[in-house]
Amino acid sequence: MTLGRGTTLRTHKIGRHGLVASVQGLGTMGMTAMYGTPDETEAIRTVQRAVELGVTMFDTADMYGPFTGEELLGRALTPALKARRHELIVATKGGGVTLDGAGRIVGGPNGRPAYLRASVEGSLRRLGTDRIDLFYLHRVDPEVPVEESFGALAELVAEGKLRYLGISEASPASIRAAHAVAPLSAVQTEYSLFSRTVEVNGVLDTVRELGIGFVAYAPLGRGFLTGAVRSVRDLPPEDFRRTAPRFADANLGQNLSLLDGIVATAETLGVTTGQLALAWVLAQDGVTALPGTKRRTWLDQNIAATAIHLAPATVAALSAAIPAGAVAGDRYTPIGMASVQE
Repeated sequence: MTLGRGTTLRTHKIGRHGLVASVQGLGTMGMTAMYGTPDETEAIRTVQRAVELGVTMFDTADMYGPFTGEELLGRALTPALKARRHELIVATKGGGVTLDGAGRIVGGPNGRPAYLRASVEGSLRRLGTDRIDLFYLHRVDPEVPVEESFGALAELVAEGKLRYLGISEASPASIRAAHAVAPLSAVQTEYSLFSRTVEVNGVLDTVRELGIGFVAYAPLGRGFLTGAVRSVRDLPPEDFRRTAPRFADANLGQNLSLLDGIVATAETLGVTTGQLALAWVLAQDGVTALPGTKRRTWLDQNIAATAIHLAPATVAALSAAIPAGAVAGDRYTPIGMASVQE
C-alpha cells in the first residue's frame, strides 16, 4: 500500500490551544544519531518527500547529534519554510541532557530556567527559524521543580519565540504541575503495541482529562513491530538498540513470539505488519503518531498506514495480542530509564 505524490494527510487538533498538525508526523532522530551511519542526502530528501505527502509536524531535539539533528532539519525544511511557514509545525526538545556550547553532553536532565532559555536560543539558530512551533521539556529534571521550568518556557511563549509547549516522558503529577503554570498542548511519550505503559500509569487518562494532545514516539517499537529485527546482529554496529534490553537475546525470543498475531492480521488485511502497528496507534483517541525514519521507502509505507481504517474488533484483537506488560525487557538501559517517569 502506497500513496502518490500530492497526497494530503488529514490533520487534527492537538490539545485545546490552537495547535493543528497532520495525524502522522516525522521523527528525525535517526537521521543524525542512534540508528547507524547517517546519510545526509537521503535524510534531506526524506524530509522533503514528507512535505510533499502532507506531513506538517517535524520533530527533533537539541541532543540529537547533539545539535546536528536540528541543523539538518533546518536545512531540509528551508524551501518549505519559505513557502509554507504557517502550515508547518517545527517541534524540538531541550533539557533532556546538559549540553555545553560545543555540543558535548556534560550532565543529565536540566530544567533550570537559564539553561532552557539558552537552549531555545540555540535551537532557533540551528533550525534557522524565528519561532519554534512546539517546544518540549525533553525530560523532567529531578532537581528543579517542573513549575520553575515551565515558568521560564511561558516567558518565551510571551516573547514569541515559542508557540506551543509540551513535555516528554513525564508522570501524571508532572504533567498536571506543568499544565497549571503554562498550558500544555502535547505530551510526547513512547507508545505502541510494544510499549503501552501510558495506558496503565495514568498518563493517557490525564492528558484526555486535561485536553492535552498525545504524541506517540517510536510507534513501530523502534522497528520491532515491522518484523525486520530478528536478532541484534541484524542491526548496524553503531545502533543503540544493541544495548536496549528489549532487543537483547535473553528477551528477544519471547518478544518475537508476541508478533504472531500481528503478522497474521496484517496478512489478512493485505498490509505490512508495520503499517498495521501504525494504524493501531492512529486508532487510539486523540493520538498523533510520530514514526521516525531516514529513508523515503519507509516513509512512504508509514504514510500509507494513515489510509487504513481498523474495525473496533480488530483494534481490540491487536491490543489483546500484545497486552500491556507482556514485553520482556526495559525500553532503555538503566541510565536511560532513570530519566523517564513511569
